[in-house]
Amino acid sequence: MRLEYFIATRLAASGNRNFSRMIIRIAIAAIALSLTVMITATALIEGFQNQISSKIFGFWGHIHITDTNLSRGFDAQPIDVDQYFYPALDTIEYLPYRAPMSILGYEFDQMVDRETRGGIRHIQVFAHHPGIIKTKDQIEGIIIKGVGQDFDWKNLEDYLQEGRPIEFTEGKPSRDIIISRQTANRLKLKLEDSFEVNFIENGEQLRRRYKICGIYKTGLEEYDQKFALVDIRQLQQVMGWEENQVGGFEVFVDHIEDMDVINEFIYLEAIPGDLYSETIRDKFPAIFDWLGLQDINEVVILVLMLIVALINMVTALMILILERTNMIGILKALGQNDWSIRKIFLYHAGYIILTGLFWGNLIGLSICWIQKKFELVRLSEADYYLSVAPIEFDLWTILILNGGTMLVVVLFLIIPSYMVTRISPVNAIRFK
Repeated sequence: MRLEYFIATRLAASGNRNFSRMIIRIAIAAIALSLTVMITATALIEGFQNQISSKIFGFWGHIHITDTNLSRGFDAQPIDVDQYFYPALDTIEYLPYRAPMSILGYEFDQMVDRETRGGIRHIQVFAHHPGIIKTKDQIEGIIIKGVGQDFDWKNLEDYLQEGRPIEFTEGKPSRDIIISRQTANRLKLKLEDSFEVNFIENGEQLRRRYKICGIYKTGLEEYDQKFALVDIRQLQQVMGWEENQVGGFEVFVDHIEDMDVINEFIYLEAIPGDLYSETIRDKFPAIFDWLGLQDINEVVILVLMLIVALINMVTALMILILERTNMIGILKALGQNDWSIRKIFLYHAGYIILTGLFWGNLIGLSICWIQKKFELVRLSEADYYLSVAPIEFDLWTILILNGGTMLVVVLFLIIPSYMVTRISPVNAIRFK
């Protein structure tokens, strides 16, 4: 056993002085508190971003392929469903691409070869048309989204509160409609109720009667109050389209991180020149800008918590050095060099940090588990798009938080440990 480590363990085990014992406990508490806050904040922010993103992507897909003349609104421009990329596009698994070399978020001019984490999971047709719901005593504007038999109902099943998916029949379009909980409450409708939807097409008013087969709720108020799902063949009839004409294609990718790369591939290589592809982030930027702000909040919280831990540990180390001035003088008189003595206190500080990290992990992970299990913290869904504070984390995040905290704090403690070199052996031995 190295001498420095042996002395450090003896110092840690003794702790006879009341003042130093209190300082050590404060330092351990500061490390534990900082890591607890970092773990819970990271898990909460990651949960927010993932759950809200999954709601948007589940309802809209990651990438839209439409006619180049389609406006940013919902004015339908039909395109032929018989495209060479449909449905073959979902067979793409991995895509090679070139990107600037990046280290710790900083990009260099040098380009490197990379590969996407996954590929395209699914592609499906869709169409939109505005309409007006008419009941016995109320009317409500709505945007009807038409879906086909290729629609992936797994994306909606988590949000389908009542009823069932649309049943597609051969030949005759289905009269089923899925509306949001918000629309059902406003119009006082329930499962199996029927109502009319009025469409305006080429200056003529067209009526279609639908029967509610399902009620969904995503929690995204601006979408829930606007959209309902029907058989796409209903909209094809309303708009006078042929059976092989649709409003566009929705593409789902395996990993969100690949969305921009895959969208560029689709636009440049997979679709003809008269079609256009864009990510849902580009189509609805406001909510993704809001999600991006959470990354800034996360960085601010992590930095503040590291500063709290650093201040407490630096203070604790300086007090420990001053309290052991006599020991430092004796060690120097016996021939021990400055760096060797500094390592004694760094080892001691490392013990304090590890103890704080242990309690921080225990408390932080316990809080996250309790919230995930019992959902104690509730939110206003109208303001936060979620009814419960979401918790999501993985092992790598926890390891990075622990390793990063340990590394940063120890590196910063090297500076105050320099106090050891300022202590004279003669004066230190006399020190009482």
